[in-house]
Amino acid sequence: MAFKKIIKSTFFLVAAFFVAFSFNQAHAQTTNEISFNVDKNFDLSQRTQVQAVLVKTEPNLYFYVEKSWWDGQTFQQQEADLADLDKLSSEFDLKIYPNLTSIFGSEWRPGVDGDTKMTVLFQSMNQGMGGYFRQNDEYVKLQVPDSNEREMMYISLSYINNPSELKEVLAHEFMHMIIFNQKNRLQDVQEDQWLDEAISDYTSTVLGYDNNYAGSNLQSRVYDFVQSPSNSLVEFLNSKYDFASVHMFISYLVDHYGIGVLSDIVKSKDTGITAINDALVKNGFTDDFSQVFTNWTIAVALNDCTQDTKYCYLNKNLSSIKISPTLNFLPTSGDSSLSVTNATKNWAGNWQKIIGGNGELKLSFESLSGLDFKVPYIIFASDGTYSINYIKLDSSQKGAIDIKNFGTNYISLILIPSLQSKTSDFDGFEFTYPYSFKATITGNTLTGGDTALIQQLLNQIASLTKQLADLQTLADQKGTSARSCVLTENMTVGMRDGQIACLQQFLKSQGVDVYPEGLVTGYFGSLTTQAVVRFQEKYKSEILTPLGLSYGTGYVGSATRVKINQLMGSQ
Repeated sequence: MAFKKIIKSTFFLVAAFFVAFSFNQAHAQTTNEISFNVDKNFDLSQRTQVQAVLVKTEPNLYFYVEKSWWDGQTFQQQEADLADLDKLSSEFDLKIYPNLTSIFGSEWRPGVDGDTKMTVLFQSMNQGMGGYFRQNDEYVKLQVPDSNEREMMYISLSYINNPSELKEVLAHEFMHMIIFNQKNRLQDVQEDQWLDEAISDYTSTVLGYDNNYAGSNLQSRVYDFVQSPSNSLVEFLNSKYDFASVHMFISYLVDHYGIGVLSDIVKSKDTGITAINDALVKNGFTDDFSQVFTNWTIAVALNDCTQDTKYCYLNKNLSSIKISPTLNFLPTSGDSSLSVTNATKNWAGNWQKIIGGNGELKLSFESLSGLDFKVPYIIFASDGTYSINYIKLDSSQKGAIDIKNFGTNYISLILIPSLQSKTSDFDGFEFTYPYSFKATITGNTLTGGDTALIQQLLNQIASLTKQLADLQTLADQKGTSARSCVLTENMTVGMRDGQIACLQQFLKSQGVDVYPEGLVTGYFGSLTTQAVVRFQEKYKSEILTPLGLSYGTGYVGSATRVKINQLMGSQ
């Protein structure tokens, strides 16, 4: 899912000869065995070359497999692998290739080797790595000595027996190949890595693979995004949080501005943010990247279409996604203040929620002169409504707002600052820059009315506590029939139904080492996720190892359900 940048040479006249030469060489080397140059950063053993065997030739693809691995397979296993590759080839020919090329344009065809077929190499890769595409292979060896001189994609051997995810990885890497042709070859520009990866990862949605949300690539990206939502969009270091951030942003972009914008980004002579701005204009929109990004940071905090559709996801699979802001508490009586200093990178979301207090709230924001912060905020009223406004910053990046009756008429505020100074040259680590805000409550003298309000809140807390106790009693009663409960569906964070209560009751029965809280609420929250992780790691050899995993995921898939149902049946 990564690609490696190369520095192009400009041996145009000599290269023409070598393209013709490499065409003949490629056909001469399409044999049963060949040694391929690979990226040692992704290889499990940090090799630079892998000996591979050609196991199948299809209309558009050559399938090579690492020879040592293939030779270790039984005949029956090889037959099963070949059957899976047959299905993958059909999926590529009938769905992946025609759909992606019709939207985004073609790969280089027939390519550097003069062969219309592309090569897929299955090799042993680092854990968590799905695949990669090397731009090096698109040049002759005179220009790039370690080129394999062919259109080529690399996929981890761990996916060869996983057809549903295998097709997603192939589509992702093929999209990189398309972008290389549309940008590097036809426009002589190098796309920003964050945007290249965003578009390639979004192919799982384009092709409909994310329609069934449970277990999908989209679900995985959502899970990682809510764990680290403040990850910079443009600082792409190949972590799972990088993929999550860019996928969630590009999903919002296409949701609101259409697939045509994405297509025009790929075909643009510009790159990165400039390409997005050009594509928006070309498709008739007045919003620029800055406004789209800012609206997105508000949308992931609200995700509510009732006031304005630009503050929500339109994809039904993302309709309930919300990040959890950092909480900041103000005392409910007396004058008080809090000061927060933080650091951020360009194009990273930050969400700070302020609650408590009772009086006039003065909120001031400041950063360094010369930077460009956008600071929207959402103010929530006691009647359930909300409004969205912006703190106006001066040339010194300072600004302030006043909100009267905070704590009574208004119950909370979410501050969403984002640094938007840099718009190009994103390559590796980005610098961090400080910002700070101060919230002050004044005129907050405790009165008889305030005392009554506090008592009312205490009564509400007591009522909620009783309701929770009643729910717990009911859940415990339901849990007595846990032996007859069978888990029949996959489950993950955010779900709420009867199966969740059954799962929680089972986890509770596993003891404090697995589920110390022991809550049976029917809602799959963070505590349930942590309990599932502990359970998966307790039975690692049966649940995780067969899937090539070392750590629990918190996602209740088929392997986890089988073990839970087995244990419940023996209770």
